Amino acid sequence: MRFPFGGGIGAAIATAAGAQEVPRAAGAGQGAPIPDFSGVWAHPSWPGFEPPPSGPGPVANRSRRPQGWGNSNQLVGDYTNPILKPQAAEIVKGYGDISLRGVGYGTPANQCWPQPVPYILWTIGVQLLQQPDKITILYSNPDHEFRQVRLNERHPARVTPSWYGDSVGHYEGDTLVIDTIGVRTQRPFAMLDIYGTPYSEALHVVERYRLIDPEAATEAWKRNLKENQPILNNDSGLSVDLNDKRRALQLQFTVEDEGMFTMSWSAGMTYRRAVGNWPEYACAENIQWYSGKDAAVPRADKPDF
Repeated sequence: MRFPFGGGIGAAIATAAGAQEVPRAAGAGQGAPIPDFSGVWAHPSWPGFEPPPSGPGPVANRSRRPQGWGNSNQLVGDYTNPILKPQAAEIVKGYGDISLRGVGYGTPANQCWPQPVPYILWTIGVQLLQQPDKITILYSNPDHEFRQVRLNERHPARVTPSWYGDSVGHYEGDTLVIDTIGVRTQRPFAMLDIYGTPYSEALHVVERYRLIDPEAATEAWKRNLKENQPILNNDSGLSVDLNDKRRALQLQFTVEDEGMFTMSWSAGMTYRRAVGNWPEYACAENIQWYSGKDAAVPRADKPDF
């Protein structure tokens, strides 16, 4: 299985950070413990987001495999999805036309650039490091990116746009809720999914993480197979066992952007406990990406010395 990013894969062990004290869940009653999301999680599919159980969903692949799921070697976003405004549909169609010609196009993942929210949510491996005042989210590939979420705070009155936006979070009982705005638009490869779907300064993403029973995870997996290809035994160190009876981690998120979408839409990711060690990727050190071209790896304007 080849993923659409350059990178050597080695073996490394990451140590989950333990909080110095046990935080409490806001809004869940005095003394209510927060859910424990520690450990390494992986979602065993590629390339897109999971469709929601109902309602408007994300752009999916018009190119399909015989098994029914999207063709990961030909990324042709469905520009007829009613969530897209005309200008957004035109951009998605343009990327799909490139792919239909057998040519790969640049994305933040395969070019070793920071992946904006929600693009980064596709990443196979994830760790949530929970502390009383913040959550740090580690992503396995392509280049060990991370986000920091301030807990129980508000967005500033004037947000300075940044690679991952300004993220604030809080606990609602057994659920971690993360609210993100201010994702930078003036940047190379500004897209919110692998099909090149654009976003504007109005982008607003709300993520909700919670632990679910294995039976619910199995139902989500079946729904996921309608769109995405399984990669259960990949070579990244992030394989999963679908028969694992431990609780799974489910992410459900909602996207709003009046600049590019006609309505809000939802998608998700369902993670199982990972089998194997946290992998090592080397995106910037291996710039020969999957189309045979050198990746547009970020470079300094001038030498350091």
